[in-house]
Amino acid sequence: MKHLYSFLLILCSINSFNAQVKYEAIESEKLGETRELKIQFPRGYSADGKTTYPLFIVLDGDYLFEAVAGNVDYYTYWEDMPDAIVVGINQYEKRYDDCLYSEQNSLPIDKGAKFFEFIGMELIPYLEKKYRTSNFRVAVGHGDTANFINYYLLKPDPVFKGYIVISPESAPKMINYIPDALAKITSKTFYYLANTNNDTASIKQMTDALNTDISALENKYLVYDFNNFEKPSHYSVPTHAIPNAIEGIFKIFQPISKEEYNNIILKLEGSPVEYLQEKYKTIHELFGLKKQILVNDFKAISAAIEKTQKFEYYEALGKMGRDEYPDTLLGNYYLARFYEETGETKKAMRAYQSAFDLDEIGGITKDLMFEKSESIKADFGY
Repeated sequence: MKHLYSFLLILCSINSFNAQVKYEAIESEKLGETRELKIQFPRGYSADGKTTYPLFIVLDGDYLFEAVAGNVDYYTYWEDMPDAIVVGINQYEKRYDDCLYSEQNSLPIDKGAKFFEFIGMELIPYLEKKYRTSNFRVAVGHGDTANFINYYLLKPDPVFKGYIVISPESAPKMINYIPDALAKITSKTFYYLANTNNDTASIKQMTDALNTDISALENKYLVYDFNNFEKPSHYSVPTHAIPNAIEGIFKIFQPISKEEYNNIILKLEGSPVEYLQEKYKTIHELFGLKKQILVNDFKAISAAIEKTQKFEYYEALGKMGRDEYPDTLLGNYYLARFYEETGETKKAMRAYQSAFDLDEIGGITKDLMFEKSESIKADFGY
């Protein structure tokens, strides 16, 4: 219900987006024709900037583009995913030929093979040259095009790192090809699969069987999610699936959640500070951007240290706090807590006192620092 409400909000506001939408055409030698594109740029996008952006390639762009672009704009507004460029390919009246595959081996043939090469060898290089795209690319398809985007998984070095596969009209042998390919991947890959109880029997059966096989895989590089929706039709299921897919793919980018805190961080045998460092290192490696560590995430790690009483980790957290927010009380407070809990009370008192000329942040106030220093002074007679 939450996702449906979010999507309705997007539909109501789609005409007032600050995101920039552009229509352009690309000449394709592979296809021997011109293809129409819809492109949404992030809010504030500038061609002469240095930031690069994840790239969504949306097949069936004549009807699926707005659903993807709206959700991307919504989630980036709330900083639950990085800014991204969304490109829709218009396939009106060309969808059947674009997705043509062999009855013998289920692989693209004729116009389907040419369309496959168009995306990988012409469209993506064209977008990379003209716009500031990163290497993190997500393919989105529905029905026939959901089957089609899986073909990129079968290549030795896939051009996509994320796949949003919605109610695929799967070619017969794809039921074997896809799990085999996902079992062999050697870099982080996000695969989202969805169907609805109102799909045709063949789609429902094939998708359920595919989910069973993929769920059985044990590959540390694969991040897999599946949704079976009860009520949507085959044509409305993308509006339900796309928000779930985006949340799953960009979960690492989002603030530490209660679930992550309770089920992962509190159960760590090692350092929660190293967990935080690894989280943001992964964000940098995946999306090509250096995201400042959120104050919310510092507070989550601090809460875990307090709850588990592993106060020795406060030292590393304090140093990180100073690096990320040097003009604030954050780092000094955590370092003072480290000294206080490890018996170096004079150092703790000085750390609390030395922070009085810094800015307050995340509930850490100057009054709190003063109270802490005075409490130590009174207890130890300094």
